[in-house]
Amino acid sequence: MTASGSAPDDRAPADRVNDDRAAEHRASGASSDPTALLHEVSAAVGAITRHLSVHQVLEVIVSSARRLVGADYAAIGIPDDEGGFAEFITDGIGEEQRLKIGPLPRQHGMLAAILAESEPIRLDDLRRDPRFRWWPKAHPTMAALLGVPIQECGRTLGIVVLTNDLGRPGFSESDTDLIELLASHAAIAITNARLYERSRELTVVEERNRLARELHDAVMQRLFSLRLSARAARKLAPTDPEAAACRLGEVEDLAAEAIAELRAVIVELRPADLDAHGLVETLRRHVTLLDRLHDTEVTFEVLSPVDLSRDGEVEVLRLVQEALSNAFRHARARRVAVTVESERITIADDGSGFDAAEAATRGLGLLSMRERAKALGGDLDLTTAPGEGTVVTLALDAPADPEGADRD
Repeated sequence: MTASGSAPDDRAPADRVNDDRAAEHRASGASSDPTALLHEVSAAVGAITRHLSVHQVLEVIVSSARRLVGADYAAIGIPDDEGGFAEFITDGIGEEQRLKIGPLPRQHGMLAAILAESEPIRLDDLRRDPRFRWWPKAHPTMAALLGVPIQECGRTLGIVVLTNDLGRPGFSESDTDLIELLASHAAIAITNARLYERSRELTVVEERNRLARELHDAVMQRLFSLRLSARAARKLAPTDPEAAACRLGEVEDLAAEAIAELRAVIVELRPADLDAHGLVETLRRHVTLLDRLHDTEVTFEVLSPVDLSRDGEVEVLRLVQEALSNAFRHARARRVAVTVESERITIADDGSGFDAAEAATRGLGLLSMRERAKALGGDLDLTTAPGEGTVVTLALDAPADPEGADRD
């Protein structure tokens, strides 16, 4: 079951406890408790549908599957069209051992059999099955196997493989039913995640095409005229300095117009959600998306409405997105809270924080954020310290503080 995946030591303490309970659960026969099983399956399905990234969906599926039946190892594979696997994620194999095992597996032996079958494969000892071939030298010795295809409309999207060490008990019929149920939800989640990622790609392409058209129509023609005027000025300079100076005045005017046109194009890069839903709902949707895509808990609270111009809404949205990006990329926060009020918007995280005096050298986009706040006629306040998290407060409708502009 060669793969790239999560090592057991990387799991959260709660997950390790759940794994231990799952192992006891199988050994004691407590899996017959329908209420406990219902809660476990519900939690697993809820975790799967929470994520919109395909890779994250796969990681949740494989860890949930192993936990549900108390298996020693689990893997999920998504086949490619070249006889291998586009994704092959494991759970239960440490990072060091995974590196020793080597590259991703190919579609052969038992993995190929599970891909080809429409029904689960359950074996007490996979090594005795004629379809088994071999595994790499560093691969753990496995005996009991449960392989379940992930199918949608008769098409196999992937496989879930569960195994136990030699000497450990095999998998039961109820285990098979549980993983089949999980696989049916996994098929929906994988399909939805792929559709979401595809829609995002199409949106980016459409926006790039629109921007290209806008730049060509609004800016390139202006720059072409500017070039012609500059060329005329160069030719006139030796013989008619006065006419050349006149042409250079035209160059200056055309350059100013080109800058204005470019600024107009940038302003037009207004997210469609702002027109459709307004600033507050767009922020809420963005926060909800981040909460789904990341393990970090992101909350959103509105205490009072916000009334801004169209341009102001874009500036606020971009500023909040930059602050949230910092919380995820730099602070490694576990919790982030966005609070919206008429007079201020606050983004607070419990991350690593940093030395505010060195902020200018950390590349956190603070200059850009301050410029956006200034454009709004507001002020940006940053409260942070190493190990104490960060609070970014955008004060709206407040005069900019020139003395405090470089505090951070």
